[in-house]
Amino acid sequence: MRFILILILLPFSIFSQEKDSLKIKVSGFLETYYAYDFSNPTTDVKLPFMYNYNRHNEFNVNNGLIRTQLQYGNTYASIAVHAGTYVDDNYVSEDIKLVSEAYVGMYLNDNKKSSIEVGIMPSYIGFESATTASNLTLTRSILAENSPYFMTGIKYNYKPSDKWSFSGLVTNGWQRINRPDKTVTPALGTQIVFKPSEKATLNWSTFIGKEFYGTELGMRYFSNLYWDNTWNSKWRTILGFDFGIQDSSSLNDEHLFWMSPVLITQYSINSKWQTAVRLEYYQDEDNVIIATSDAFKTSGASINFDYLPNSKVKLRTEARYLDSKEAIFFHNKSNNFFVTTSLSFEF
Repeated sequence: MRFILILILLPFSIFSQEKDSLKIKVSGFLETYYAYDFSNPTTDVKLPFMYNYNRHNEFNVNNGLIRTQLQYGNTYASIAVHAGTYVDDNYVSEDIKLVSEAYVGMYLNDNKKSSIEVGIMPSYIGFESATTASNLTLTRSILAENSPYFMTGIKYNYKPSDKWSFSGLVTNGWQRINRPDKTVTPALGTQIVFKPSEKATLNWSTFIGKEFYGTELGMRYFSNLYWDNTWNSKWRTILGFDFGIQDSSSLNDEHLFWMSPVLITQYSINSKWQTAVRLEYYQDEDNVIIATSDAFKTSGASINFDYLPNSKVKLRTEARYLDSKEAIFFHNKSNNFFVTTSLSFEF
């Protein structure tokens, strides 16, 4: 009788042990917004080179996201689904729009210094996230809006110490889930992160791969470098610089380039209030990344104020001014001014 009882209870015991060892974490983010562009655009989107808060004079949802993370032994996975105007604008060329991330990872050793990840992953490029409440400014910088939000491929991570980490990637290309040309060799990427302390980060990310310039394919070489430093309980600064080169056979094998420096400084007034100022410049004369009616040479400045009623909610308002060397904005203007307000909740 005892033997029969053991046989009955054994499967339940094993299931219980496996269930206890499987760790599940669910998180989410929801951000609503209202934006007003003083150029009074008549198109669906305010600016063709922006992908967040890009509706004029209407209340909307920028990004709503639910993420589930799982860990079992030395393996882990993450899957997230999302919706909002950010998704409508940024995933327009993808067949899979609902999925924000879906990847599986595995630690290659017991000390977890090496790991490998495969699937749709958050971009390794840049310092501004799609879950924008974590960014210092409300809207994303021009360089962040026009570099990858996500990558699809395989990533190897190596972290020899708390100060250094290295990554290498093989991907489908520059922010692609679907590869438009299956004959093209996959793209390569690297990332080096140096953290001299808990309050400072120096990051260098690169991308090399064939990408379209108009209708032609050419090699693209890209570098993203940024320094993020928290000076004290009040001040934090981010200094970033993007530089890219695109080969063009149609223009006598010329090397086309774009570049963008940005400086952001945040000041915490108290536990409830923060403010940040941004100065930026983006130059893409040949419209490699930003396709406007003329050469894109634009300076920008913004200031935002954030109210944090608690650790989960942010109410933010930002005024932003863009000034171009050419008349590239609506109504043949060379400047643009807009105000954005958002209310976000994350858990």
